[in-house]
Amino acid sequence: MNTALSPNNSPRARRRGSTRRRAPSHLPPLTQETHDAALSAIRNYLKGRTSYDTFPVSFRLIVLDSRLEVKKALQCLLLNGVVSAPLWNSDKSCFAGMFTVSDIIHLIQYYYQFSSYDTAATDVETFRLESLREIEKALGVATPPLLREHPSASLYDAAKLLIQTHARRVPLLDNDTETGHEVIVSVLTQYRLLKFISINCGKEIQQLHMPLRKLAIGTYVSPLPVPDGEPPENYNPFHPIATATMSTPVFDVVHMFSARGISAVPIIDEDGIVVNLYETVDVITLVRLGVYTSLDLTISEALNQRATDFPGVVICTASDSLGTLMQLIKKRRVHRLVVVEGDEDERRGGRKGRLLGIITLSDVLRYLIGDVTIGESVLDLASASPEEDKLVAVTETPNGS
Repeated sequence: MNTALSPNNSPRARRRGSTRRRAPSHLPPLTQETHDAALSAIRNYLKGRTSYDTFPVSFRLIVLDSRLEVKKALQCLLLNGVVSAPLWNSDKSCFAGMFTVSDIIHLIQYYYQFSSYDTAATDVETFRLESLREIEKALGVATPPLLREHPSASLYDAAKLLIQTHARRVPLLDNDTETGHEVIVSVLTQYRLLKFISINCGKEIQQLHMPLRKLAIGTYVSPLPVPDGEPPENYNPFHPIATATMSTPVFDVVHMFSARGISAVPIIDEDGIVVNLYETVDVITLVRLGVYTSLDLTISEALNQRATDFPGVVICTASDSLGTLMQLIKKRRVHRLVVVEGDEDERRGGRKGRLLGIITLSDVLRYLIGDVTIGESVLDLASASPEEDKLVAVTETPNGS
């Protein structure tokens, strides 16, 4: 598991070999039973901890007034290095949903379909956060429920809520005992939760030794059958994963983000080798600079706008273990991994570095927590909230922080 560090057009996603010698293991033999026991221990641990336990000693919380202009809100997110923030309805003194970069993606999609670049450039200066829901309606984007959880709720319950609603984050709300008003305490993200597990369940993590592919963690390439042996013009050999090339127009990828509810698309060459990853944050950089016409550029041209500190594409193979993945989450801010063919695949006739799948934090969390179905309590939560008066969180984000 490693990172392809070239930010723009790496010809190959490389894996760096380790020169360190491993000390002999004193753990008992790893079996299916030890793997399952480790999962059970992690779940029991989460049932005995609350969201309060995940809070760092010191942190800051960015809260935006729902009447704030979109452009100012976006600048606030970027200046503070975050990709989402809770919204506050100052008229009613209540929580009003979440503002994320996916809202901007929907806004771009709306103006591209129904208006013009010039109109977008003018309107974004005055467009308010409270009006974003109308954009969702116009695009026919499904509106997720207005989520919230109490900070004293168990981490296991918070994780179940994230899984049940396909959310990337859940706001943690309490009530002021003097005024009775809601108080936004923090936001629990998938990344923070998984990092908490990786830090506090080290022994159990070491026992999660089974390969990712065998555990069915992630989405893997499964091409559709080709009728009459002749693939149609829009045939995707990497179905169901959306892909692009260096010559793909940026807006084609923006449409994938909006229509499919995803936040990153692997960039591949003519052989299917992963050479980069284009993310929603890359589009946001263009919007912040006001370079709306850059949406007609190719991915190759647009990547020149990317920040020089882009960390690279985190890759792994299907034979890597879940424990290795969790250790990586502990060490660095990882939000998705691109699964590529490795040495074993190449020996079987594959192509090293070729796209094989995608693993998101949602996939990892869903596996660790176990099978969770959508219950009536979650649906009741959505229907009980006065959504007509509130913005609803759009849950897909590029970074999950």
